[in-house]
Amino acid sequence: MKGSYCIRRLCIAAPTFIGITIIAYLVASLAPGSPLDALLIDPHITAAELERRKIIYGLDKPVWIQYVNWLNALLHGDLGFSYATRRPVLTMIGERIGPTLLLTGTSVLVSLAASLVLGILAASKPGSKRDYLVSGISFLMFSTPNFFIGLALIFIFAAGLKILPSGGMYDSGGDKTVLVLLKHLVLPVLVLSFQHIGIWIRHIRSSVSEVLGEDYIRTAKAKGLTKTQVLLRHGLKNALLPVAAVIGMSLPGLISGAVVTEQVFSWPGIGSLMVRSIALRDYPVVMGITVIVSAGVLVINLMIDLLYGLLDPRIRYE
Repeated sequence: MKGSYCIRRLCIAAPTFIGITIIAYLVASLAPGSPLDALLIDPHITAAELERRKIIYGLDKPVWIQYVNWLNALLHGDLGFSYATRRPVLTMIGERIGPTLLLTGTSVLVSLAASLVLGILAASKPGSKRDYLVSGISFLMFSTPNFFIGLALIFIFAAGLKILPSGGMYDSGGDKTVLVLLKHLVLPVLVLSFQHIGIWIRHIRSSVSEVLGEDYIRTAKAKGLTKTQVLLRHGLKNALLPVAAVIGMSLPGLISGAVVTEQVFSWPGIGSLMVRSIALRDYPVVMGITVIVSAGVLVINLMIDLLYGLLDPRIRYE
């Protein structure tokens, strides 16, 4: 039944994806300015040349025709060319997506590991000082903006203690080794993980507390199993089911947070490319990134739904 379920989900995802592209294209077209504004920097540019470029870019046509032409090219696997660099959009995104995946993937692992440890510690003794301490930490992390944490960490560890770099993916003019990459990765990952750790702690604590009150947990304890054995063998698997849903819903926020984080730390990912493209009114690049990110989020959410069946055999895709 998983095959038919995947087909149904894809049929639902298709109009959702089209709707996202329509909204993104409309918002981009309504933004003030034009892709041709960058050409005005050249004092020798003529009105005839501007008109010629306008026709080449297809900007002389109504917005709906521009969108239909773009969508038709997309369905043929063509994301177009950048107005600013005249390079293929897919090539530009391909150069930037690796750093973004490294940053967001590492952040997810760090967030999940930290929130699991703290959430389980809080749930194992509800109402204790440890529980209140973890809940306070969770609230603090959840309510602190990413950009503030980024600037604070740069001030402490880069400007003050000088033990970590303040930006970039590698040292300027230095060796591009794994150790150097890891040093540059520490601060961006901490910043991107900060709020999500706070959010996930609350959900994991709630989920684990609920599972620990179930009858089968009391039965396991009555058999003489230790608290650790009961939690790891019987409780954690069922407690992770709602957590997987929270992680799936957090993906858009994780990606939007990566945009801010990449700007603060000069990380060469698609987030910083998106900001630069918006500033230049480089609509093909903006739409290309929107397509890649939207498709990625839809696919990952489908995978998480399928993961439910592995975590809970009672779930049926009917």
